[in-house]
Amino acid sequence: MLAHELNAKRDLFYRHDASTTNYTVAPPSVNSSLGVNSNSSSKESLSSKEGDRMKDMSPKDLDGYVGFANLPNQVYRKAVKRGFEFTLMVVGESGQGKSTLINSMFLTDIYSSEHPGPSLRIKKTLQVETTKVLLKENGVNLLLTVVDTPGFGDAVDNSHCWQPISDYIENKYEEYLNAESRVNRTTIPDGRVHCCLYFIAPSGHGLKPLDVEFMKRLHDRVNIIPIIAKADTMTPEECHHFKKTILSEIAQNQIKIYEFPECDDDEEENRQQKIIRERVPFAVVGSNTLIDVNGKQVRGRRYPWGVAEVENMEHCDFLALRNILLRTHMQDLKDVTNSVHYENFRCRKLAGVGSDGKPARLCNKNPLDQLEEEKKEHENKMKRMEQEMEQVFELKVKEKRQKLKDSEADLQRRHEQIRLSLAKQAQELEEMRKAFEKEKSQFEVANKDVEDAFKRMTMDNNSKEQLDGKEKKKEKKKGLF
Repeated sequence: MLAHELNAKRDLFYRHDASTTNYTVAPPSVNSSLGVNSNSSSKESLSSKEGDRMKDMSPKDLDGYVGFANLPNQVYRKAVKRGFEFTLMVVGESGQGKSTLINSMFLTDIYSSEHPGPSLRIKKTLQVETTKVLLKENGVNLLLTVVDTPGFGDAVDNSHCWQPISDYIENKYEEYLNAESRVNRTTIPDGRVHCCLYFIAPSGHGLKPLDVEFMKRLHDRVNIIPIIAKADTMTPEECHHFKKTILSEIAQNQIKIYEFPECDDDEEENRQQKIIRERVPFAVVGSNTLIDVNGKQVRGRRYPWGVAEVENMEHCDFLALRNILLRTHMQDLKDVTNSVHYENFRCRKLAGVGSDGKPARLCNKNPLDQLEEEKKEHENKMKRMEQEMEQVFELKVKEKRQKLKDSEADLQRRHEQIRLSLAKQAQELEEMRKAFEKEKSQFEVANKDVEDAFKRMTMDNNSKEQLDGKEKKKEKKKGLF
C-alpha cells in the first residue's frame, strides 16, 4: 500500500512538472551579413541560455514528500550509532582541584577512592597519564579521555616541564597522520587532544612565568582555555580584577587562547553566549558534596559565612564553562583541532619542518630504497628488542638463581643452628646424667652403714621368724601325742 502511494505521488509530480514547463524554439537568425551583429546575436543567445539555466537551477516547490529531507535524520542515527570521542587535558599544579572539577563537570566518579586522581599519587617527575571512561546520556555514547599531568610545576627547577606534554600532543597527531597515510585505512580512533584546561593558581597577582611559557609553547598545538582554580578563595572584586590582569598579560605575550565562535544566527542566543564568553578566564569551584540550602539540595562548599554553590552563576563560572565546553562548543573544539592545529602539524610534517619550526632533513631517495631501508631499520629494531628481551630474561634468571641460593643458604644456616642447638641439649643432658650418677654414688657411700644395719635387722627378723615357726611346730607335735 505504501509503495502504491509513493508511485502515485511520483506520477503526480512528473505530470505537474511537465504541465508547467514550456518548451520554446527560437527561429534561426537570417541577418548574418555583419560580424558585429552576429557577435551581438551570439551574446544574446548565450545570455538567454544562462537565464534558462538559472531558471532551471532555481528552487522548486514540490507537491508532496519526496524523501531527501530525511538526510539529517540519517546522519543523526549514524552518528549516534558510531558514538563520539572527546579528549580533555587538564594541566596545573597539584592541589588545585583538577580531579574534583572533572568529576563535577561530568557528574560521575572518574576519579574515586579506588582510582584516585594522578595528582594524589606521589610523583617525582612529570608524567602524562590518561584515563578513559564511557559516558551515556539519553542514548548517546561519549568516550571521554582525560589526560592528566601529575608533577607539573611541582619541582624546584621547572625548566622544560612542558616538553612531555608537547611531545604527547605531537605523538597523537603523528599517530593520526600515520593512520591516515596507510594504504588500507580502517576506522581511526581519534586520540588527539581537543581541549586543554590550564589551571591558574588564585594568587591574585597575575600569571607566573611558568604559566606564560607553557601557554606560549602550546597555544598553536591545542585549544587552551584558562581556568582560575578555587575561585571561592577570592572575593568577587578580587576575582574580577584578577581576570582583567590575566587577559592583559595574555594579550601582551601574544598568547592565542581558544575563541568561542557564535553558535547560530539567533540574536538572543548570541547575546547570551557573548555574556558567557566575557567570563573568560573562567573562575570555577568544584565540589561533589550535596548541601541543603533552604530545603534544596545543591552541590557546593559550606563556609562559616555561607555556601559557595557550584552551579550558581553568581558564585562562580562553573556552569558557563560546562555549558560551553559540553553543550554548545564541543564539536567546534573538535573541528578547530582537526582543521587548524592538526592541519598545521600535517603541513609542517609534509613540508619537512620540525616541531621547533626548523627545517628538517628532506629525503630525496628512491621510494623502493627508502622502503628497503625502513625494512632493515625495522629488522634491526626487532633484533634490538629481542636482545633486550634476552637480557631481561637472563637478568630475571640470575635474580631467580640468586634468590634460590639465598634461600638455600638460609636453610643451611637454620639447619646448622638447629644442629648446634641439639648438640648443646645433648651435652647438657650428658652433664646432667653424670651429675646424677655422682650424686647417686655419694648418696650410696653416705648411707652404706645404714643399709648394712638395715640388712642385719632384716636378717635378724627373718631368723627370729624361722625360730618361732620351728617352736610352734614342736608344740603342735607335743599336743598330738
